[in-house]
This record gives sequence, C-alpha cells and structure tokens, in this order.
Amino acid sequence: MTNFNRWLVVFAGALMGCVAVGTMFSLAVFLEPLSVDTGWSRAGISSAMTLNFLIMGVAGIGWGMLSDRFGPRAVVLAGTVLLGLALVLASRATSLLAFQLTFGILVGLASSAFFAPVIAAVTGWFTTHRGLAVSLVSAGMGMAPMTISPFARWLISAYDWRFAMLVIGIGAWVILLPTTLLIRRPPATAPAGAAAEAGETGGMTMQDALRSPQFWILALTFFACCAAHSGPIFHMVSYAIVCGISPMAAVSIYSVEGLAGLGGRLLLGVAADRIGVKPVLVAGLLAQAVVIAAYSVVSQLEQFYLLALVFGAAYGGVMPLYAVLAHDYFGQKSLGAVLGAATMLSSIGMALGPWIGGWIYDTFQNYAWLFIGSSIVGLGAVAIALAFPPLTRRQVQTA
Repeated sequence: MTNFNRWLVVFAGALMGCVAVGTMFSLAVFLEPLSVDTGWSRAGISSAMTLNFLIMGVAGIGWGMLSDRFGPRAVVLAGTVLLGLALVLASRATSLLAFQLTFGILVGLASSAFFAPVIAAVTGWFTTHRGLAVSLVSAGMGMAPMTISPFARWLISAYDWRFAMLVIGIGAWVILLPTTLLIRRPPATAPAGAAAEAGETGGMTMQDALRSPQFWILALTFFACCAAHSGPIFHMVSYAIVCGISPMAAVSIYSVEGLAGLGGRLLLGVAADRIGVKPVLVAGLLAQAVVIAAYSVVSQLEQFYLLALVFGAAYGGVMPLYAVLAHDYFGQKSLGAVLGAATMLSSIGMALGPWIGGWIYDTFQNYAWLFIGSSIVGLGAVAIALAFPPLTRRQVQTA
C-alpha cells in the first residue's frame, strides 16, 4: 500500500475512536437528566460506566487475540454492530438493572473491540512517526467531548434522554459500518518509504510478554493513570453544575478538555518521537496529578476552563504513549493481545473512578474528596512510570 493509504488507516481509527469512546463517555452528560427522570441514584447510574470498563478489560484480551489471528477489520465490524444495538436497547430500559446490563455490559463489550485491534494495526503500519500516528488515532478519541457529548446534551434538551440515546445508537451504525472498510491488517514487511528495522515484524509471544517486568510496569502505570483521571473526567459536568454553572456551560468544560486533549496528543506524540517516550510520559503524568488536585478549589467557569486546558492536554497526551511503549518493548507479533492485557488493568482503573465518585457525592454531597484522592493516585502513577527499564532495542525514527 502507499504512504497515503496507511494514513487512511489512521483516519479510520481516529473516527472509530471518536464514535466508540464518545458514545460510552456520553453517559456523563446523561447522568443528571437520567437520575432526575427515573429517580435512580447517581452511584447506580455511574456503576454502568464501571461495568463498561470492567467488561472492556476482560473482553479486550479476547478481541486483541482475534485481531492478531483474523485481522482488525472483522473485529471492529463486530464491535460496530454490537455498539449500536447496545445503545438502542439501553434507550428502552425501564429499570436500573436493565440499564446497567445494556449500557454497562454491552457497550463495554462493543467499545473494547476498537482500542487494541486498531492501535495494533496502526503501529504495524509505521516504523517512523509511530508516536505521531498513534497519537492521531488517540486524538480521534479526544474529539468525543467536542462532538458526541454536546450533541447528546442538545438532544436531551430538545427531546429527552431516551430519544437522545436512541439517535446516538443509530448514528453509530451509520458512521462506523462504512468506516470498517478502511481498516486493514498491516503488511508482513515494513511499508514502502519507511525505514525498516531488524525484527520489526517479530516480537515476543504473549506468554513471554506477560512474564516480563516491562509488561507489569507498563500495565500498572496504565492502571494508576486511568484510576486517577476516570473519576474527574466522568463527574466533571456534574461537579461544575454543583458549583453553580449551567448545564450547557458545564458540558463546554468537558469539550475544552477534549480540545486540549487533541493538542496534548499531538504535542506529546511528537515529543516522544524526538526525545523518547519515558520522559514525556512521566512529565504528562505529573502534570495530570497536579491539576486534578487543583480542581478541588475552583468554582468559577473561567477557572474550570483554565484547568481543563492543562488536564485535557495531560491525560490526553499520555494515553497513546502506552501503545508506543508496548510496541517498543514487545514488537508486533502479539501486540493486539498484549495491548488487550494491559488495557484490562487500565480498564479496572477506569472502572473505579465513576462509581467511587458517585458514592462520594451521594455520601458527602460534594466531590472534594474525589479530586484529592485521584491526585494521590496520579502521583502513584508517576512513581511507577519512573521504574521503566531502558529499551533493549531502539526504533529508527525520523521527524
């Protein structure tokens, strides 16, 4: 394939990430109107997001293994069909349990079909500019707060939450089904025009990777990073509303985070290509921990916007770096399964924040302890990341 076509795979991955992640995280926008309309507790509704991440963690390994064997297109096609179906069924739920099962389990199962298979495919297409390519795919996920979430808020205001979720489910089918045709398995050799490196198409087996200290440092850093930012991200809209900010303005804070995340992904991706992944990752994790703590003392919209710029750039920028590190340490051979295993731990981290944040609010009627606790966990991620060992093989990269 030509150089243009491999960037087309990046575009398709970015679009898929935007829709898949956007539909799942739109639950943050649905949280208040859904609770008011149904009388369900915030902790109960938030537990659907907890289920999302738990299911994503378990299913990610299976999807990754299927992608390694059958190719990414078949996997993302199955995920697309299931995602739309899950949202349609969730929009019809009449009990909290039914909502938790449909949105929590089925949406989580569907969303996990996109991350590891798509990222593994993209890393296989690139031997140079890999950090940038993966960051661009991740940037698509960062577009979600600026696209799906405001659209959901508008639909809820104009109609109701059920109609909004139904439209989003159908829209997921319309957008993603044709996009799956652009996803292709990477070639067995390095693409034309890129510098090949010895062993590029090889790498560790999944069993060898799981026995290595590099994997567990990677996975535990990923876990702590996600545990730190998941609660603040999910409850940001509700927290802003509690502080007296209007619902639409509160959603705009979420959108500012997403916009900053786009810049952060590109900036940190290019920086990782130039100076190395580890120092960029550590710096991003430290910035994330500091700004999470700062949220506990703000109350004005302008203050929220300022912190959102830094927070979005930090958490958005570090996320694609885990996939680049995984490829550097373990190679392409079983990358889908390895990423799926690392994502399992990160998903457990992501699962903790929404539920704990809901419990904290239901118990104390404020979110202060969510931000303080999340910041402490974020500092733990920094400490673990410092333990990454040097790479045993170096990629050939160019600007």
